[in-house]
Amino acid sequence: MLTQYLLTRFRRSFHSREQLEAWQDLRVQKHIREVLKHSPFYREHFGSLSPDEWRHFPTIDKTVMMEHFDRLNTAGIKKAEAFQLAMRAEESRDFTPTIRGITIGLSSGTSGNRGLFLVSEKERYRWAGTMLAKLLPGSLLDRHHIAFFLRANSNLYTSVERGRIQFRFFDLLRPVKEHIEQLNSFQPTILVGPPSMLRFLAEQQQLQQLNIHPQKVISVAEVLDPLDEAVISRAFQQTVHQVYQCTEGFLAVTCPYGTLHINEDIVVIQKEMLDPDTGKFSPIITDFSRWTQPILRYRLNDILTERKTPCPCGSVFLAIEQIEGRCDDLFYFRSLSSDQLVPVFPDFIRRAIITADEEIEEYLAIQHSPEQVEISLRTAAVNNRGPIRQNILASLEKLCDHLGCLSPSVRFTSYSRKPGATKLRRVERKFPLQQ
Repeated sequence: MLTQYLLTRFRRSFHSREQLEAWQDLRVQKHIREVLKHSPFYREHFGSLSPDEWRHFPTIDKTVMMEHFDRLNTAGIKKAEAFQLAMRAEESRDFTPTIRGITIGLSSGTSGNRGLFLVSEKERYRWAGTMLAKLLPGSLLDRHHIAFFLRANSNLYTSVERGRIQFRFFDLLRPVKEHIEQLNSFQPTILVGPPSMLRFLAEQQQLQQLNIHPQKVISVAEVLDPLDEAVISRAFQQTVHQVYQCTEGFLAVTCPYGTLHINEDIVVIQKEMLDPDTGKFSPIITDFSRWTQPILRYRLNDILTERKTPCPCGSVFLAIEQIEGRCDDLFYFRSLSSDQLVPVFPDFIRRAIITADEEIEEYLAIQHSPEQVEISLRTAAVNNRGPIRQNILASLEKLCDHLGCLSPSVRFTSYSRKPGATKLRRVERKFPLQQ
């Protein structure tokens, strides 16, 4: 862990994209050669292709990974026994058991099917070293109290607890009142959690029910909406940082300027462009730090927007303007000129709503069909909702005119949601596309 911390923080620096990509290429080729010796699935999947052709290997996704889980991982762990252990941990809330020293994790399943991840002890400590180097304010020798809110704990997360670093897991399934009491006692220097929980804590801080002064606030697990970011930042009087991590790896983290950068010292991201004009793409991941469960040319069903201007921090790592959500949450409206459906990115919907009126405090936008959208609102102006709704309708109509599609019928409802284990999706499509 210490070696990885020092390498990440002090020794690995790249002066150009060309230097970085040449270094990545050598690392990936070496990694693939080792993986092919121990993963029957990848040997068959890549066939006779040479490791130096890795950028053009066929892709996989979560469905393929789970279908071939037994032959893809290099630890000889069966999917059935891994699921059994993971489900027992979910029920007992004891996340410490392993299989032959391998930590088993279970994704939240918001994409429709739950995924497994495997991490060896060596990988856990390397991950911890990388995470501490990229996230800790100050030195590893400073005293830190890390409060971590998530649906499930893991040996992966507790690996960061060493010496002067105290780690405490806050279970999202527990009553929120308990969290307030424990936070006031623990006094975290680093606060980590989903934006929906961070916003709730920010509101409690403003109400003086919560009294903490973290040095760093980090958003994880959900899309950080600009509305939530503003409330959290104001309550804790600092920039809200982000970690982009999923079952498939530790993908990105914000720099001191608050810009998300892909962790290109451990993963390669290839861009499957969705909209070149706006820089929106889906990432194809090759993680050359993962051995037990290799992630090679893995297509992630997320929408990212590339930053168009250089980050002031000077890093050559790919900068991300924002994480929008999943491709599954693209809205589709009827075209004005044909019988086709027009795709509408979640960010377009998000901005059409939050820029419509400054009185909007919280919202959910759910598309039930190409013609029907439900918008749940919480507004500061309780007795002035009519004009706010009209402003949203006008904003959506303007967006649809620009995209050449029919404006949907909108049903407004009251906003009602409590923070908990279910991930917040402010923009969500609930109908399947016809194949």
